[in-house]
Amino acid sequence: MKHQRYCKPTSALTGLLVAGLGLTVPAGPLKAAETAFSPSDIQAWSTRAFDGETDYRLVELDGEQVLRAQARGQASAKYLEQEIDLYRTPYLHWCWRVSSTYPGLVETTKAGDDYPARVYVAHKTGWLPFQVQSVNYVWSSNQAAGSAWPNAFTERAQLLALKGKEAPVGQWVAEVRDVREDFSRLFGERPERLSGVALMTDGDNAGGDATAWYARLAFSDSSAPPRCPGQ
Repeated sequence: MKHQRYCKPTSALTGLLVAGLGLTVPAGPLKAAETAFSPSDIQAWSTRAFDGETDYRLVELDGEQVLRAQARGQASAKYLEQEIDLYRTPYLHWCWRVSSTYPGLVETTKAGDDYPARVYVAHKTGWLPFQVQSVNYVWSSNQAAGSAWPNAFTERAQLLALKGKEAPVGQWVAEVRDVREDFSRLFGERPERLSGVALMTDGDNAGGDATAWYARLAFSDSSAPPRCPGQ
């Protein structure tokens, strides 16, 4: 356990203001309201390192460009601090894929706070840096899909396992979440806006290795899941 470290899920979105970095808004009329982030957008986001840096790079997979994240005992996040209107675009969409998980990891402890893939969203509740609530959507190694628990470092970050220990690895999975509903379930309130979004692949606490791929990250007014690469 590294006593000097800040909580991974929240500190990447506090203390720095990076308004508008990497934001892509498609030109012309849209069938649905959408704020989309391409893999190259995400790679250009700011990096918050916790213990070394996860290797984020653009690669070709299943016929298109995606973002690959490789952690070899490191932990760093890619984050964007940007206001997101949840009335206009309440749904968060993305596709992810992992090469492996962390067998035997106790993810509810500080020593086990590692995930092969996670996407998280933050909502500021006040002016001070620590006044932030975040929902972490994680690809869990050992928890059941659908389960939720507070982050071991702070209860201001709640983790929600979208994929659990039985989830197959090595294939794309599409996700779509009603962000306001998830905040309501985990914090008892439905925010009107988000303050930022981030993703991370990490293995620093337990010294594990993981590789994940990310694509199709967007906020939308449509609840239809995205079509993942190769589909």
